[in-house]
Amino acid sequence: MTNPPNKPQPSLVNSDWAAVPDVHRFAHQAMATTFEIVVQHQDKLYAQQAAHAAFDELDRIEGELSRYIENSDVARINALPAGKPLQLGIDTFACLQLSQKVHRQTEGAFDVTVGFLLDCWLDDDKQPRNPSPEELRTARARTGMSLLRLDRHRFTVELFSSPVRVDLGGIGKGYGVDQMAELLREWDVDRALIHGGFSSVLALDAPDGLVGWPITLSDPNDRTRTLARLQLTRQAVSGSGLQKGQHIIDPRRAQPIEGKTASWSVTPTAALGDALSTAFMIMTPDQVEKYCAAHPGIRALLIVPTADQTQRIITAGPWKPQELVYQEDDS
Repeated sequence: MTNPPNKPQPSLVNSDWAAVPDVHRFAHQAMATTFEIVVQHQDKLYAQQAAHAAFDELDRIEGELSRYIENSDVARINALPAGKPLQLGIDTFACLQLSQKVHRQTEGAFDVTVGFLLDCWLDDDKQPRNPSPEELRTARARTGMSLLRLDRHRFTVELFSSPVRVDLGGIGKGYGVDQMAELLREWDVDRALIHGGFSSVLALDAPDGLVGWPITLSDPNDRTRTLARLQLTRQAVSGSGLQKGQHIIDPRRAQPIEGKTASWSVTPTAALGDALSTAFMIMTPDQVEKYCAAHPGIRALLIVPTADQTQRIITAGPWKPQELVYQEDDS
């Protein structure tokens, strides 16, 4: 995905397992992070078998989506000459279709063709570097969803200009989580929570006796400071943030972002949440508020640094007052 091996994403979402009785936990390494399935089920062995089947599905999906795996769909896109259609697997095509949709809805803030720009601003060790003006001009010319043509009838992609460097790191983990959830449902495992490195979390049905899976969002600069507490059911929450050595690039400006510390999205699916939490890091607070107003059911929470070295919490969408506990902490 975006990060090569051994470059895990920051943990921005947490859950209190102790509050959920009779759960079984299963973990698996994939996409440069730890995925976990937490299941409430009376038969641990059956739950384990279902979880392993879901992890096998995740590995298969990573084999299609990672630009670091030779002969993956994404690696083949990035080696594709202009004007030559390439047939894709259903997972890669679905990710590109959703990426195209979110790109339009966010006015270009989310863009999976940002690979050349990412490589401009990071060296081979993924440390920050300053590209030359010529490097930036070249990267910008090779960036943009308008460079891709998707044919939904043939499941093909065609490049109008080559090369393009597609990177599905901003959506792939969430997509993998969604597909794992579908497989668990096929096994009739419905009371479960799935996460990929705690930056992409999806809750299925609520645990028995609870209204939802207990989820907390914490300030990445002060883990003791809780910002929100959720009871999540059939929803996803995703987080994006900045840490030393980690970059999110604004594809519209071809520059690393400034002005936010972290963002969260609450959405119907993990793939959409993954994409939006990244886009919300890039969009202005006003743009995020307008997006949530135009898309009922989607929520956002942002941490924005202020001029006096403090920070401001901004919310958008239908939050319940009791969920936003930071207001109590700050009073």
